[in-house]
Amino acid sequence: MTVPFLDLKATYTELKEDIDVAVARVLNSGWYIGGGEVDAFENAFARYCQADHCVGVANGLDALHLALLAMGVGPGDEVIVPSNTYIATWLAVSQCGATVVPVEPSKTTHNLDVALIEEAMTPRTKVILPVHLYGQPVDLDPLLALAKRHGVRVLEDGAQAHGARYKGQRLGAHGDAVAWSFYPGKNLGAFGDGGAVTTNNPEIADRLRVLRNYGSRVKYVNEVQGFNSRLDPLHAAVLSVKLQHLDEWNLRRTQIAQRYMNELSNAHCVLPETPEWATPAWHLFVVCTQHRAALQAHLQASGVGTLIHYPIPPHLQAAYAGAGFDSSDFPIATQLADEVLSLPMGPHLSGAEVSQVIEAFNAFDPHSPKV
Repeated sequence: MTVPFLDLKATYTELKEDIDVAVARVLNSGWYIGGGEVDAFENAFARYCQADHCVGVANGLDALHLALLAMGVGPGDEVIVPSNTYIATWLAVSQCGATVVPVEPSKTTHNLDVALIEEAMTPRTKVILPVHLYGQPVDLDPLLALAKRHGVRVLEDGAQAHGARYKGQRLGAHGDAVAWSFYPGKNLGAFGDGGAVTTNNPEIADRLRVLRNYGSRVKYVNEVQGFNSRLDPLHAAVLSVKLQHLDEWNLRRTQIAQRYMNELSNAHCVLPETPEWATPAWHLFVVCTQHRAALQAHLQASGVGTLIHYPIPPHLQAAYAGAGFDSSDFPIATQLADEVLSLPMGPHLSGAEVSQVIEAFNAFDPHSPKV
């Protein structure tokens, strides 16, 4: 039996009847940009996130970029970012003309180390941009207190954390805003690109609505130089259906993660750690090993699919070759990029498939001639 890393088609198969009805409703409406489907999803997702506002956009990168612009970020400003993240977090800052200031992660959680932020701040720091990596919340209370003390804003990257909770409260309105991605592989995924920003700040929400629509709130009246970044009604309708099942699907992920934590055992690998105050969404289940290539090959030979999130840290990407970073900068992010491996995780992973992953993982021996 082959265990896929993630079965995307199964998310459609389980909800096929409801999704087909939703898609047909949009097609028959004759309304294909904005409209009631988008409004309905924005309202539902705002309620789900315990936020006052949700503004749908075209994708997760736009959610980050436009949220930063709505906070007034521009040339001359600095934004604190994790050194260990997907490059989109950095790109959003660069697209504003601002400067990324990377801060290393915790070796245990792989999330931004809040204790290191303050020494990286300068008078030009405008925003702190933590990422709830793998679906595990960042320690927000000390981060928000630090931001308040310095008078800077907090934009959370929640692209992997739909439904995760920090100290019992769902992510979505702790900081000034939260940027979301609805890329198909996310816990809450569309059938294409999509994104949103949730916030309790009406000024940020209003600014976002203008920026996403050519800088206009009244047709043919353009207040600023905006963008074309709108959540499609088809995606919104599908997301509305899936949102009703998100908590159940996250529970399935949690049960799989609990089995992994209880039954995975290999002296050559390190399992993830979860702080007591965190309720992860378990978007990813990431292990670390100094023998990653051998482990990945062993699992592949055992019929188990894996992925690496992420093999090259942003500071070593060619896209940031001119930013002045040295290859020795951010050694923790570099080490993680060399050691992380994501095991199969998703709401449609069967018990037998989980058992196969566990058996193969536990049998791994980098010194075995079979590897």
